[in-house]
Amino acid sequence: MNLIQHADSPRYIRLHALDNVVVVVNDQGVPAGTEFDNGLVTVDNVPQSHKVNTVDIAEGEPIIRYGHTIGYALQPIPKGSWVKEDQLRMPSAPALDSLPMSDAVPVRGEPLEGFTFEGYRNADGTVGTRNILGITTTVQCVTGVLDIAVKRIREELLPKYPNVDDVVALTHSYGCGVAITAKDAYIPIRTVRNLARNPNLGGEALVISLGCEKLQADQVMHTGDASVDLSEPWLYRLQDSKHGFNEMIEQIMELAETRLKKLDQRRRETVPASELILGMQCGGSDAFSGITANPALGYASDLLLRAGATVMFSEVTEVRDAIYLLTSRAENMEVAEGLVREMDWYDRYLAKGEADRSANTTPGNKKGGLSNIVEKSLGSIVKSGSSAINGVLGPGERVTRKGLIFCATPASDFVCGTLQLAAGMNLHVFTTGRGTPYGLAMSPVVKVSTRTELAQRWPDLIDVDAGRIATGRASIEDLGWELFHFYLDVASGKKTTWTEKYRLHNDITLFNPAPIT
Repeated sequence: MNLIQHADSPRYIRLHALDNVVVVVNDQGVPAGTEFDNGLVTVDNVPQSHKVNTVDIAEGEPIIRYGHTIGYALQPIPKGSWVKEDQLRMPSAPALDSLPMSDAVPVRGEPLEGFTFEGYRNADGTVGTRNILGITTTVQCVTGVLDIAVKRIREELLPKYPNVDDVVALTHSYGCGVAITAKDAYIPIRTVRNLARNPNLGGEALVISLGCEKLQADQVMHTGDASVDLSEPWLYRLQDSKHGFNEMIEQIMELAETRLKKLDQRRRETVPASELILGMQCGGSDAFSGITANPALGYASDLLLRAGATVMFSEVTEVRDAIYLLTSRAENMEVAEGLVREMDWYDRYLAKGEADRSANTTPGNKKGGLSNIVEKSLGSIVKSGSSAINGVLGPGERVTRKGLIFCATPASDFVCGTLQLAAGMNLHVFTTGRGTPYGLAMSPVVKVSTRTELAQRWPDLIDVDAGRIATGRASIEDLGWELFHFYLDVASGKKTTWTEKYRLHNDITLFNPAPIT
């Protein structure tokens, strides 16, 4: 990364020697006629995080960022211009039948030993970073009753059990009025089931059902699984009530108090860093995402993997255009083929809906300097670091091995978070350039800003400012180590993230795809 910088001088960043565009760093951008230290002069007013071309670009020539072509000029673009979205023709998506497959597998890094955190061991072998009472549902019909019960549990019961962090209702809109045996119905079903088994819930949750719905309680609890403890009461059906609403609330609270007594006996214990299951995601991305926050996450990811942990990255829609950089890192052909399988599903999904992949880049992304999904993809995958990719999970699947795992999800923040929780995530990290109050009820969320300006405006929402990389106050390596230690402190309960302090969280949202033939 090449940073042109002096104290208050105009500044830009070039990421790769081949790049013919650079990104403006200054908070207020730079006006037309600005001269950088190397003699480059701007033709236009250029906002922060937007691109300036360093050479004359003729019509049809490539625009290069990250060392890769992000588009082709639709018109001549004079040197020093503000390079905008409408000046680029987006390249075609990489063909899935001619990708490099497991041909550049990175060498495993030197093990990092001796790193630990304080966590809660579960009977199923997982470790929680929090001790939460989870109450899941089989159908949306029970949500209103459960919401009231949870409010009373939090106010009346939780103060009696100080070793329990919170109570969380896992409500959703699935369960009835659906073809429960239809193709792909297994995806929302296994998602609901695996959410209930999240390590931060002790590996098990209570179940509240109505009684007549298609999704039955034994499917949610997966009663055939030997790792699920069914020795204590775990289910209440509202239709079993003989005395109406108040009895329903009292029955739910009685069931909850039995579980709270058990959870309150748990204590944190020292566990190796290898028990961490980190989920990574970005939202409200900008052109700094691939310069500051995501590279720092990638470096921290490599450190965690060297310590034996599990790290998940996701968002099929945001890696599709850079998939060739991932399939080559797959540890074997099975993993590479798994990546191709998920990308192929997405291609067929778009084709069936007669949609264009370019719709992914949002108005906010574009305002933040991202011209198209190709540029966004190249910045998104940087958070996967430089390690070999060890596995691929389909939507709602539970992780069963350690290493770097691609967890297939849409780019939608709350759907991605839901599916990573179902996969077994016990800690979440979220990068943002434009800003978002996104959070999860079942897991701490470490919020990392791509720009210092955002961290300064939102000091009580951003946990870590990665914008220091852009201004030369920290290196990617510095931030990577800082995040590594921050993760372990948050996992141990020594530090509390802002989203936890405010109990900010998005709704659980199931991925329920339409059948694709």
